Amino acid sequence: DPGADASLCGMAATGASGTNAVRYGTMRPNVLNLRVVLPDGRLLHTAGPRRQPRKRAAGYDLTSLFVGSEGTLGFLTQATLRLHPLPEATAVTVASFPSVGAAVACTVQVLQAAVPVARIEFLDEVMADACGRFSGMELPVAATLLLELHGSQRGLAELQQQMEEIVQQNGGSGLAWAEGLEEREQLWSMRHNAWYAALALRPGCQGYSTDVCVPISRLPDVVVETKQDLQASGLTGPMVGHVGDGNFHCILVFNSQDPEEAQRIHAFTQRLGRRALAAGGTCTGEHGVGLGKRALLQEELGQEGLDTLRSIKAALDPHNLMNPGKVL
Repeated sequence: DPGADASLCGMAATGASGTNAVRYGTMRPNVLNLRVVLPDGRLLHTAGPRRQPRKRAAGYDLTSLFVGSEGTLGFLTQATLRLHPLPEATAVTVASFPSVGAAVACTVQVLQAAVPVARIEFLDEVMADACGRFSGMELPVAATLLLELHGSQRGLAELQQQMEEIVQQNGGSGLAWAEGLEEREQLWSMRHNAWYAALALRPGCQGYSTDVCVPISRLPDVVVETKQDLQASGLTGPMVGHVGDGNFHCILVFNSQDPEEAQRIHAFTQRLGRRALAAGGTCTGEHGVGLGKRALLQEELGQEGLDTLRSIKAALDPHNLMNPGKVL
């Protein structure tokens, strides 16, 4: 559930994910085979024609090589995906917290307690206020978690009680479970409109979204430091994230005609990426490297890693036809 009109092969090409990734995984473990048009026109089936085993140990993992390649190695034209059964019962709740640190600490505790949560989405108070006003829903102006549980009818009540206890231990409030399809879809529609809600904070301005992903144990520190950095920089950058994976985004809304503000945006994104690297994380959890994070990629992988990527690129695309300049 990427929350946008994304294509399956586009999601695979960028190694993306969505709100369900904490339970069902990102695109990478859910792609079993890809049909790829190589730069020289040959057609490649990364796991072999018509193959779709759940696991394999035959040669190099070509499927994973092309997932996340950002269009630099070939055109992805077909994807064979792993399917997951729909849950018998589903319940969603919204919890408000006194601070972003408390909300993210609650996330860590939920995961450490092995609660089989399907989605944990984080909104800071700026994003919660923007989403509430944009979608016409009443949300407290506070750090917020949207939590969804999947399970059997019998088991769901026990999971809800466990979740409520953990939320309350972290100062959370406002729990009210939505189990009907229409009410659940309304809540997630609000979350999926976060981009447009952020843009509405400054009409006429542009948005720039960046993301990082860090180990769960370091997530509270990194989120709090990033929040402080945003405030000190004087930027409009509501925070939202799939924090169950340690992944969060800053949607930076700025005046593109103001060079000074654009420079502050660039400096902030570089600090954010390096903050994630220092915490043992990655400069991008799902948005990809593209053009803007090439320097951070080198810091993340080291020269040997970058040289290896260049060797693969040169072998498959010696004439540099595929997205030249991206990633490398």
